[in-house]
Amino acid sequence: MDSQHWRAVITAAQSGDRQALDELVAGWLPLVYNIVGRALNGHADVDDVVQETMLRAVGNLGSLRDPDSFRSWLVAIAMRQIRDRARRRTADRLQEAPAADFAELTVLRLQLEGQRREVAEAVRWLDDEDRQLLSLWWLEVAGELTRRELADAVGITRQHAAVRVQRMKERLETSRGIVRALDGACPDLRELTGRWDGRPDSVWRKRLARHIRGCGYCGDTRESVVPAERLLVGIALVPLPAGFTLSLAFGGKTAAAATSAGWSAKLLGALTKPAVAMTAGATIVAGGAYVVTQPPDAPPPRAAVTPTATATTPGPPSPSAPPSPEPSPSPSKKADLYGTVVDAVDRAPDPDARPAALPRRPESGLTSTGGPKTVMQHRGDSVTFTGQGYVLVRWQISPKSRPGALVMPSWTGLKGKLFHVASGGWRRMDDPLPGAPNGYATGMGGPDIGWAVLPPGTQQMWQNEYFYLDGTVTLTQNERGCDYGLTVFPSSWAAVDKDINEGPGQGGALRYGLVRDTGTDSAPVPQYVTREAPADPATVPQRSRV
Repeated sequence: MDSQHWRAVITAAQSGDRQALDELVAGWLPLVYNIVGRALNGHADVDDVVQETMLRAVGNLGSLRDPDSFRSWLVAIAMRQIRDRARRRTADRLQEAPAADFAELTVLRLQLEGQRREVAEAVRWLDDEDRQLLSLWWLEVAGELTRRELADAVGITRQHAAVRVQRMKERLETSRGIVRALDGACPDLRELTGRWDGRPDSVWRKRLARHIRGCGYCGDTRESVVPAERLLVGIALVPLPAGFTLSLAFGGKTAAAATSAGWSAKLLGALTKPAVAMTAGATIVAGGAYVVTQPPDAPPPRAAVTPTATATTPGPPSPSAPPSPEPSPSPSKKADLYGTVVDAVDRAPDPDARPAALPRRPESGLTSTGGPKTVMQHRGDSVTFTGQGYVLVRWQISPKSRPGALVMPSWTGLKGKLFHVASGGWRRMDDPLPGAPNGYATGMGGPDIGWAVLPPGTQQMWQNEYFYLDGTVTLTQNERGCDYGLTVFPSSWAAVDKDINEGPGQGGALRYGLVRDTGTDSAPVPQYVTREAPADPATVPQRSRV
C-alpha cells in the first residue's frame, strides 16, 4: 500500500474533497466487507454492519488526527460494530440462518481448491468469538493487517493477542479435520452423523472431534496437512458481490439528524452533491450510494488486494478462461435431442487406464438451496441447484446399518440441460477395499454385514460422481431399503480434473477416474432424471426422460 498516497487522500477527504472521499470509500470498503462478512459468516446483518461502519468512519473522519492510523482506526470501528450487533441480538435471532454463507462465497469467488478450500469451510465450525478473531488474523496472514492493528481492533495487548490467536488456530485445525473427515467415507462416522441436521455447532464439533481422535480411518490423512497460515498467504480479499449497495448519504436519516450525529457541513454537502465517480469497479452516485457494478462472473483477483485509485477497465478474456458455449443450431436444421448416450451400464476400466481429457464447459456459478454443502441422510431430503457449473455427488453406503435393495436418488423438475461428466473419488463403490474395516469387502458391503444391491440395469456409482448443469434441477435422496447418504455441493472443472487424474500409488487411490463427457450435447445424462416433478421422486423410472 502506498501510505503517502493514502495520507494525501485522507487529508483531502477530511477537507471535504468529494473525489477523495469517493476514492477512500471505494478503496477501503472491500476490507471492511471481508472483516464483517467473515466474522458474521455471511449473516443477513452483514450489509447493515458494513454500512454502519462506513457511516461512522465517514461521519467521524474529521476527528482522525493521524492519517497513517486510518486502517487500524477503521478496523477498530468495524469490530465495535460487530460486537455491538452481537449484544443487540435476541435469543430468537440467534437461531437465524446465514443469508449467504461467507465460507461458500470465499470458495466460489476466489476459486479455492484443496486445503485452501478446506480452511475456508472449516470457519463454519468456529464459535462467534473465534470467527471474529479469525476475520482479522486471516487478513494479517494475507498481508492486509499488522499484528498491532489486530490487537488494537480487539482491544488487547499484542502478547494477549498472540495467545488468543494460537488458541483460535488450534480450534481451526480441529475444524479442518472435521471437514476432511466428512468428505471421507468412514462408515462409523456415517452412523454417528445420522441424527445430525447438517448445521455446524460447538456440540457437534466436540462429538466429531472425539470420533476423529479415536478413528484410524478418519485420522489417517492421505496428504500432509499444510499449516493454515501458509495456505492463506497471498489469498485475495473476497470481491464485493454484484448489486451490493451502500448508502452513505443519511442511512435513512434526515439531513438534520446526520448533522446532529457529528457530520461536518463539508462532508454532508459532498455526500449530497449530485455527481457520479467511477472507481475500482464500483460507482458512487448522487446521494452517496455505493453500488458494485462488477458482474457476478468476473474473474476473482489472483493476489492480495490493496486499495487503489486506478479505475479498472475490462480487458481481453484470459487465455485460460472457459470457452464460450456451443453455438445454437441453425433454425433451418432440426437439432438432435441432447444426451443421446444415456443409461448405459459400463464396466470398470483398468485401474491403470488414465482418463480421457475432460472437456471444459462454461462456469458462471451455481446456487444451492442446501447451502455450500448439503448432507442428505434420509429419504425425502432434497436440494435444488440453479445456474451453470459442476456438481459433485459423493456416495456413502452403509449396509452395516441396513443392507438390501438400494432405491436410487432421482433428478426431477429439470429445466435446461444436465450431463453426467465424470466419475472419480479414486474408486468405484464395488472395488475391493484393502484392509476394509468392520466386515466391509467393498464399498457396497461384504459377506459379514450384507450388501447394497443396485436395481437391475443401474450403472455402478463411484465414490464421487460429477455432473454439469445449465439450468435448474432438484436431486432427491430416495433411501428405502439399503441405508445410504449423499453429500452434494457445487464443484469446478479444475476440481473434477484433479480428482480423476489421481491414480494408483497416489495417496491410496485404487484407480484413475473416468471421463464421460463428450463435450457436446451427446454427453450422457444421469439415470433417473426427468423434467417432471412427481409427488414421490422415488417413482422416477430408470430410463432417463429429458
